[in-house]
Amino acid sequence: MRGLSLVVLNMVGMLALSPAASAATCGNDGSGFANWLSQYKREAVSRGMSSRAVSRALSGVRYDPRVVRLDRSQKSFKLSFKKFYARRVSNSMIRRGRSYIENNRRLFSRIERDFGVPPEVIVSIWGLETGFGANSGKMSVMRSLATLAYDCRRSAFFTNELDHAIQIVARGDMSPDQMRGAWAGELGQTQFLASNYVKYAVDYDRNGRRDLIRSIPDVMASTANYLKRKGWRAGQSWGPGTKNYRVLREWNKAKVYVKTISVMATKMAGR
Repeated sequence: MRGLSLVVLNMVGMLALSPAASAATCGNDGSGFANWLSQYKREAVSRGMSSRAVSRALSGVRYDPRVVRLDRSQKSFKLSFKKFYARRVSNSMIRRGRSYIENNRRLFSRIERDFGVPPEVIVSIWGLETGFGANSGKMSVMRSLATLAYDCRRSAFFTNELDHAIQIVARGDMSPDQMRGAWAGELGQTQFLASNYVKYAVDYDRNGRRDLIRSIPDVMASTANYLKRKGWRAGQSWGPGTKNYRVLREWNKAKVYVKTISVMATKMAGR
C-alpha cells in the first residue's frame, strides 16, 4: 500500500533508513539469493542496524518463487468499479460492519475524538482489506520481503520495507514468527506495509507494543492515525471530489479501491 518514509530510529541499535540503502545485487531467479542475503545482512549492520535484530529477523529465510509469481499476476484492480465492488462487497458485509461499530461504540467514539476519523471509514477499510481480520494472511513477512527485495523488479522499494520490518522486530512490537501476513509483506488486520507500521502504528491498548495483528484497539486507532497524518479533515464528508477522498487515495492508489471504501462507508453510515 501506502508510501515510503524516512524514519529516525532510537538507541536500540537502529539507524535512519533510506529506500535505496542496500547495494546488494538483485536477481531474477533464486540462484543468487543466498549470496544476496549474506550481503544484505552485512550492509544492514554496517548502516547501524542491530546485528542481533538482523540475525533474528532473517534466520532461516529463503527465496520464495510463489511470491514472485504473485507479484507478476495482479489483476483485480483492472476491473471496473461495478465488477470490483460486486466481487469484494456484499450487503451482509455492510451489516457486519454496522454491528462491529455498534458493539464497540466506546472504542470508536474515543478514536474519532482522538483522530477525527469516523468509524464507518475505518471499518470499511478493515472489511475490505481482510474481511474484518479473518484473512490477514499467513505467509512469512520476512521471507516475502526478502524475496521481493532481492527480485530486481522493485528491489529498492522492498529493501526499504525489509529494513523497516527488521525495525519492528528490534523495537519489540512482534517476533519474526508472529509477523505473518499477505504475500507482499503487508501486516495486520488493515494490511500495513512495514514502513507505515513503523511510522503510524500506535499502542492504543497501552500494553507496551504496537500489535496490528491481535489488538483491535491498536488496529483501529493506527488506521485512523494514518488517515489523520495524511490530512483527514474531521467532520467533513469523504465522497469523490473532497479532501478526505484524496486522503483515501493515500491509502490505496487504485481508483476502484478508493471508491469502494467511500461507498462502503457511506452505506454503513446509512446515508
